Amino acid sequence: MASIFTKIINREIPGHIVAENEHALAFLDINPLTAGHTLVVPKKEVDKLFDLEKEEYLALQSFAYEVAQAVEKAMPCLRVGVAVIGLEVPHAHIHLIPLNTMDDINFSRPKLNPSQAELKAVAEKIAGEF
Repeated sequence: MASIFTKIINREIPGHIVAENEHALAFLDINPLTAGHTLVVPKKEVDKLFDLEKEEYLALQSFAYEVAQAVEKAMPCLRVGVAVIGLEVPHAHIHLIPLNTMDDINFSRPKLNPSQAELKAVAEKIAGEF
């Protein structure tokens, strides 16, 4: 069965997409730690990041670099944090999180619950910087 991320990639379910290339997609986390929390995923469905072929992994990291630049320009923050964490979705993904404090990347704290309109506005802002 396809992961929820694959369903977003295939446009079977909606996602607030901020950037895309031939091999990867970046979209907002619907329950972010901070506004602008973006997920970068390979279009190839693979459970673990290090299950990607080396060239695929390097291409994904390069794409994440480009997306992080756009996130940092679009969202007021001191820097963009990077995390590979989570077992909930069996599809490799990289978290890009706008940071102003170290607590902004604390995955054990309560997540935000933005409206669809708020997510759309943030996605458009980040996409405009890409």
